[in-house]
Amino acid sequence: MTSFFIHPFGCRVNQAEAFDWAAALQKKGWRLAEEDSGGEVIIINTCTLTARADRDGRRYIRKLAQENPNARLVVTGCLAERDPEGVRALPGVWRVIANADKAALPGQCAAGESPAAPARAEGPVSYRVRALVKAQDGCDMACAFCVIPSVRGRSRSLPAAGLWARVEELVSAGYAEIVLAGIHLCSYGRDLRPPSSLLELLSGIEELPGDFRLRLSSLDPRLLSRPLLDFLAGSRRIAPHFHLSLQHGADRILRSMGRESTNASYRELCAGLERRSPEANLGADFIVGFPGETESDYEATVRLLEESPLAYAHVFSYSARPGTKAAERPAVDRATIKSRADRLRRLSGRKSLAFRRRLIGRTLPGVVIQSKPGGLEVLTSNYVDVLVPGAAARLGSPVQVRISAVGERATTGELRGRNGYRS
Repeated sequence: MTSFFIHPFGCRVNQAEAFDWAAALQKKGWRLAEEDSGGEVIIINTCTLTARADRDGRRYIRKLAQENPNARLVVTGCLAERDPEGVRALPGVWRVIANADKAALPGQCAAGESPAAPARAEGPVSYRVRALVKAQDGCDMACAFCVIPSVRGRSRSLPAAGLWARVEELVSAGYAEIVLAGIHLCSYGRDLRPPSSLLELLSGIEELPGDFRLRLSSLDPRLLSRPLLDFLAGSRRIAPHFHLSLQHGADRILRSMGRESTNASYRELCAGLERRSPEANLGADFIVGFPGETESDYEATVRLLEESPLAYAHVFSYSARPGTKAAERPAVDRATIKSRADRLRRLSGRKSLAFRRRLIGRTLPGVVIQSKPGGLEVLTSNYVDVLVPGAAARLGSPVQVRISAVGERATTGELRGRNGYRS
């Protein structure tokens, strides 16, 4: 029985693809290794969003070639799409698979091997305790900093009926939480004939039977209509956790990025979400050091994070991407970028601490995501990792957890019951 391991870098879509490959290979009789050192075939789903993502992917491949020299390395994803020859030249690489051929990846990995008896799994597939479903791929936007449309292509949506059936299948298999992923999820359905929408897709999922929660990947504020916002905030299925791709707080920089947004519209959106869903954990992406960013521009981002109900920020230090418009512009010096990014991350930490402190004494639904020495790790519906000392429960099971203490780095609590996602 061939053993395999999958390491996805980057976005939720890469993770959702890996989730499907793991299931497909297990159906072929392959065994999922617990660590990359135990994999005979190792699949690396790369990212190229930033220069750091490129470095991390290449470094990991070299590490595997050194530590597990007999493994066959299969490399796919956005770095492999952008620089296939460079990836193919790395040590240990057996196959490089284009993004367009990802659906056939399990078959290509197993080509020429004798079929084995399918592996029997009890409960959810062991690759992830939360299921991931890819609803959409590609992007039609033209942000000046982003290389992803050139490696992922135009926006493409999977038909809603198939996605509804997939969610039902996963719920029947025992998954209590399902993550709906897309490169540009808010564009869902625009390319379908007849056209559809993310609201239509979610409305169908809302009516499916079963005890489960749906979590959404990143949302573009430019396409969050009032009806969609009202649905998100009032849904009994959708986790009250909304991650917004804001990118910057200065209108001048947003225009330079090619984004039709404003600081005022961001503030209105965040305030509206807070009013509609007071317990929601709101987060955002911000880019620091975009070409032309002045200290005044940067301070607009700081004030936006500081004054809004955002509870955390994913801070990206700008990195020029080949072929993008922004790559041709004069860069901000690296020391300034680092200083600005560090400050924004510290502010994000303080915002997260304040948000979590407000939850002390609250009992929240969650799902068990990890078993640790002496306890469990539970992810609440509003995206807070909670350590539960002395507790035992099946991985992936829905629970209720009471928040008892909050520190800068850790939140702790105690179990108060099971069936945490029951409507």
